[in-house]
Formats: sequence, C-alpha cells, structure tokens
Amino acid sequence: MAPPAIAPLNLESTVPKERCERNLPEKSYAGAVEDNVDSTFEKAAKYLSIHNSYTNMPSGGITKNVEKEATFDVASKRIGEDRHKLTEENMKASTGSTLTSVKPNPEYENQLRQDKKEKKFSGDVNDHELVSGRQAGSGWDRSKIRWAPLNVPLKRRLQTLVVLAHTLSIASFLTLFFFLCAIPLTWPILFPYVIYVLFSPAGQDGTLNRRSNLLRSLPIWSLFASYFPARLHRSQELTATRKYIFGPQILPHFVETSGRLTCIGYHPHGIISHGAFAAFATEALGFSQLFPGITNTLLTLDSNFHIPFYRDYALAMGIASVSRTSCENLLSKGGPNGEGMGRAITIVVGGARESLDAQPNALRLVLKRRKGFVKLAIRTGADLVPVLAFGENELYDQVRADTHPLIHKIQLLVKKFMGFTVPLFFARGVFNYDVGMMPFRRPLNVVVGRPVKVMQSDMPESQYVEHIHSLYINELERIWNEWRSQFAKEMTGGLEILE
Repeated sequence: MAPPAIAPLNLESTVPKERCERNLPEKSYAGAVEDNVDSTFEKAAKYLSIHNSYTNMPSGGITKNVEKEATFDVASKRIGEDRHKLTEENMKASTGSTLTSVKPNPEYENQLRQDKKEKKFSGDVNDHELVSGRQAGSGWDRSKIRWAPLNVPLKRRLQTLVVLAHTLSIASFLTLFFFLCAIPLTWPILFPYVIYVLFSPAGQDGTLNRRSNLLRSLPIWSLFASYFPARLHRSQELTATRKYIFGPQILPHFVETSGRLTCIGYHPHGIISHGAFAAFATEALGFSQLFPGITNTLLTLDSNFHIPFYRDYALAMGIASVSRTSCENLLSKGGPNGEGMGRAITIVVGGARESLDAQPNALRLVLKRRKGFVKLAIRTGADLVPVLAFGENELYDQVRADTHPLIHKIQLLVKKFMGFTVPLFFARGVFNYDVGMMPFRRPLNVVVGRPVKVMQSDMPESQYVEHIHSLYINELERIWNEWRSQFAKEMTGGLEILE
C-alpha cells in the first residue's frame, strides 16, 4: 500500500490578483504564510502517523519505508526553511520590545531601491525608466570655499564687524562726505570745513589737543584686538623722564625729501599695520599699564589729514603726521617740562618696497640703508626702541614675485614714478574663510625691545650714526632669536635684513 502524497507548501496564492480570480477571500501575505505553515505541520503529523503504521508492518515494505523516510526528510527541511523565512527579520526598540517582520520579496526590495533613485513612468509602458540628469547645486558641496556657519558666536561676529569697519574706515568717511555733498542744505557747512581741512596744521603741531583717551579706551578696540588675537609684550620698563622713538613691528627709516623727513619703512610692514594700530593707537592691549607715564603717538601719512571726517577721527585717536615737522614737534613739545619728556612716537607708515616682500612664513626687513630715523633720534635726544611684531606678515597672502615676475615689475615701476605701490593681496571674507580682504585670524604678538640710548647732537657724525644703527639691528635680532621659538614656531624662514 503506497503512502499518501505530501501536499506542497503554500497551496493558496498570496497574490491578491490570483486570489480574486480563484474567488478566494482576501488575505495578507503574512497570514497566508502562517496558515500554510500550520497546514504543513498538520500534514506532516498525518504523515508521521502513516509512517509509524508502515514501520510496524511485519514484512514486505522495507524498500518502501526507505522511500517514505526520504520523503519525510524533504518535507521537514521545507518546513524549517519556511519557518526561517517567517522569523528572519527582527527589529528591537529602545524599550526592549522586539518586532518580528516577514522577510519581503526580493523584488520588493529592488523596487524600494529603485524608488529612492528615480521614478517610473505612470503610463502604460512600465518597462521604461526615467533617467535623471545631474542634481543642481551638488557642486557646492565640493566647493573649495569654506563658508562660515550660521551658528557663529555673537562675540566673533562683533570682532569681524569692528575689524571690517577699521579696514574700510577711509572709504566709509569719504562715502559719507560725498553723500553729504549731494545735499545742498549741507553746503554752507561743508565749504568752510573743506577749506579748514586743506590748511589746518593740526596733524603736525605736536600739541595733541584733539586726542581723546575715552575714544582710545572704548571696549570695541578690545574686540578688534581679540579678533586675531593680538598681545603686547615688553622686554623692560621705560622711565617717563626720557623720550622715545618706537619702531613698532616696525623699524622705521627716513629719507630726506624736499626738506622734510618721510617715513618709508615698517618692519615688518605687512599689508595693513593692524598690530601697530591695536598696540599703539588704542588701549586694547594695555600700553598705559605696561609703560606708565609715557604718552605715545602713532604716526601716519600726512595726506591722511586732508581727508574730510577721517582726519578728525585720526586726531581723536591720538594719531599724528609722520612728517619731519610733526616728529620734531612731538619730541620737543609737551610733557611735564614742556620739552617732550615722557613723549614717544610710533612710526607705522610707508614701506612700499618692503610691503612687496610681506609673505607668510618670512621676515624680510628693508633696513640696511635706512638711517634717517637714527639721525632724528640723535637730534632730538630720543632713545630708539625696536619693536617686532610676530605674525604681521601672516595676516594676508599676496601674489608672489617669483611666480608672477611681470606683475612685480609693474609694481616696482609704479613705486619708482608714483612713490607708492599696491600689493595684490587677499585673505578671508566676512562670510567665508578663503576669499576676501579681511585679515586672517592668526596670532599677533608685538614685542617691545630694550631701548638704545643716544646722546643728543644737533649735527650727528656719520660714525656715531652707524654705531647706533648697528646697535638697533642687534637688538632687533635679539628679539627675533629669543622669541622666535615661542611666537613663530611654524615660520620656515629666518630674519633677513635687506638693502
């Protein structure tokens, strides 16, 4: 007697369309699988009872029994595979609960992947796919410009605003002036004001009557200095009974032109003297605390005192002209004795030639033939104080002369015929970190060296000038050698004294 045949698994179709054609009730895929598995177990149990009855037969079915056992093994294997499919996907929640899902059809997973990338046509033709072009704006994710995030702290935004305002101060005051010129009602006031600006000697008289300590001590200058950040350091105290010529980051020199001295050096000149302004034109870095009793004056081009509105701002900041008359007046007038005692001047202007050498990781100073500031110090009896700013050249990048020789030649020609030149510099922007004219946020350390004392003489001898000049360079080199390891760790080049 032959045993009954085992029915195949999943007799009822789970496809809704096929169940509708066979007049079968609707049933989910999971329910259909579960019913089929249960019916399969029932049939397997029935088969086991028949198998046992055949096994107890006294004789005659040994070969058939072997076939039935093989059939039973195949059925058991198929039952295990279906149960494995039922419980294959498990998801555990954060609370510890486990959700068991039926493993989907492979075609379903393929369809999900397809839906994420592209959509199919909704028409009758289903075997065609819609191919999309490149996604607009995706290239910005690979842009070399690094944009500033929106969640920048308020303090950093205020720092950027103050530095931007200082960088554009001359342009801003000129814009305001021309805007007022467009209003006829302001002409009766602007006309006499312009006449006064053109002929006023306030920038050279050395009286410092327009100086405002309140303006110099405003909290906004602390924001300006902390942008980099900048710090001022002294090598030793300076007595208030003498007068000084500071060379802030700067080692000034003078060349006699048309009967007056003009500052054309600033070492390192950099692109814009941000360090000199923070240290010697404001109280943000504590100049008065480091050097009590000394009234310091930052010097700038005399032409700046003929710019409407800007000259009033500069005079209120205690800034004066760098002309020979201005320097001598500042060092010979005022102070407790009325002869300039306790006065100091800081020369931060010029340096057209040196500005072209203002490259990051390098410090090249144009100083060998610059001895006019030494003569000025001897004639006025002012001590020379070398000041070196570590990091001034790192605030900007500029087009290099070795890679763009034609541009460098044009810059030198402009300097020769016009007396000034414009470096092609760049740095960061207001809202990005790679393109713009804002200085980089890099540490700036202004180190004030030891004073080089001089003996006053109306007619200084050339040998004495050379001697003071060499002492000045030696002190400058001492500052570099002692503090380079702390303030210029990443600088690859050394200090170079040029022409």
